[in-house]
Amino acid sequence: MGGGTPEAVQERVRAVLDGLPGRDVDLFVVRLRRWWDDLVEGLAGPYGGRHDLDGLLERVAALLAERYRERAEELKLLDLERSIRPDWFQDPAMVGYVCYTDRFAGTLEGVGRRLDYLGELGVRYLHLMPLLAPRGGDSDGGYAVRDYRAVDPRLGTMEDLERLCGQARRRGISVCVDLVLNHCAAEHSWALAARAGDPEAEAMFWIFPDRELPDAYERTLPEVFPDFAPGNFSFLPETGRWVWTSFNTFQWDLNWSNPRVFVEMAEVLLNLANRGVEVLRLDAVGFIWKRLGTSCQNQPEVHDLLLALRACARIVVPAVVFKAEAIVSPVDLAAYPGVGRHHGRISDLAYHNSLMVRFWSAVATRDARLATLVLGRLPAKPASTAWATYLRCHDDIGWAALDEDAAATGWSGSAHRRFLADFYAGKFPGSFARYLDDPARAADNRWLHRPAMDWDLAGRRAEPGTVARRICSALVGLAEARRRTPHLHAATPVEVVDLQQPQLFAFMRRHPLGTLVAVHNVTEQPRRVSPMALYLVGHDPAGGPHQRPAGPGRPWPGRPRPLPGRLADRPRRLSGQPEART
Repeated sequence: MGGGTPEAVQERVRAVLDGLPGRDVDLFVVRLRRWWDDLVEGLAGPYGGRHDLDGLLERVAALLAERYRERAEELKLLDLERSIRPDWFQDPAMVGYVCYTDRFAGTLEGVGRRLDYLGELGVRYLHLMPLLAPRGGDSDGGYAVRDYRAVDPRLGTMEDLERLCGQARRRGISVCVDLVLNHCAAEHSWALAARAGDPEAEAMFWIFPDRELPDAYERTLPEVFPDFAPGNFSFLPETGRWVWTSFNTFQWDLNWSNPRVFVEMAEVLLNLANRGVEVLRLDAVGFIWKRLGTSCQNQPEVHDLLLALRACARIVVPAVVFKAEAIVSPVDLAAYPGVGRHHGRISDLAYHNSLMVRFWSAVATRDARLATLVLGRLPAKPASTAWATYLRCHDDIGWAALDEDAAATGWSGSAHRRFLADFYAGKFPGSFARYLDDPARAADNRWLHRPAMDWDLAGRRAEPGTVARRICSALVGLAEARRRTPHLHAATPVEVVDLQQPQLFAFMRRHPLGTLVAVHNVTEQPRRVSPMALYLVGHDPAGGPHQRPAGPGRPWPGRPRPLPGRLADRPRRLSGQPEART
């Protein structure tokens, strides 16, 4: 239970908390002891041996106590409720809704007026896309943050955010907000001070006197936006130096090897939590640690720092969970819920971008074998975590199909990626996709996934016979079906199975109440599932689940059969204008 918390640290936090009720002070100290080892381990990896680790730990502990003093009683009660039920975010009823505040309802106050609509849909989790104060002009959709402690004035104020979080919480809806960890705007006060020559501010960024080190890093760095933001470093004319800018010239990468950056961002995190935010989406988290000779993505220290940030949250705001925005290859994805010594100790939620890509690939090709192969190989996530599953999000910009995975299915990886890009741009013959024709958004194709809400159309959801009513009723029905299906609790293991029918994707969830078998048809035509196929993968349609014979290739049996030779180099050519259904 973290009994190693130094007495000096405990005395200091008790002094900071002096004046609070004794039970509150004791509760904080108990949590500090419980998560102390995680905090030490998380900070020792990045900072041990190079900095005064004991001094840093004492400084962080005092900061945590200060933020705990500010926590409202209503939120402390929520902390207690979540401590009793830590799996709240894994519940089958947890359905999320993601939107931009301005494109959904104009302002934060406007969002508050639409909470009844979200409740009608069964929404329990509302992710408001970046709403902290951005730089003027191009702000990468809000991800170039000028002030972490203020809301974009076009949307409202921090008080409006706090009010909305309370309104949503009383309706059983948890609000999620983005926390951009890798970078801030070039107009942030830290960056402005660095431009002015403040050495402490300069140390918060990666600033170089010449191109020697930037060129050395560039040899192994990929480019995030090679078309409109090539390179990873930007020249500063006023100082004659170079600054690390992974995404855009106006987004300066923070130097997390400087412990001050950790302290500042921990304070930002806790401030948002004390405003009532219950889920923090950790943006671009895989980029935060730099190492020469690597891609500077998904480094071990990333997971150490997440462990330390999570410990801070568990001590002060245990009602809050982390969602890692790690749009990475399947090889790196499993590390964000936690593997090895980080198992279940860093991110509570992580985007399942691999599932998203496989879904769209299967629908375009009418072939689920790549999905069966790739998803069947993913290691099991920790039982205490959950995947954030989705069909498309605001920031999906690639078709991450590894060459070796495509080859195992008989395809060319590069040809398949090109096919998907063309298919969903409406350029491939027979594609059912429609493209977005908006010259104002043409420079950034991510706007395809950032629609404005059509409230006139939504208002017709109660009119009999309308498409709006059919869609809304179906969505409400799906949410209700999920709520009634305990097998869909995120702690229940998922087992991808191969039915040896390329048009079908299937998985099982073995639960004490029985085994759920889910079969998805990725074509327009009805498909019949062989009872023998279900039996061979471990489910007896007549008598329930059974143990299938032991053999290689578990947890999925067999290997997808390769495509016929004529389709080996490219997916099939489609005809007609079919409607994609699963």
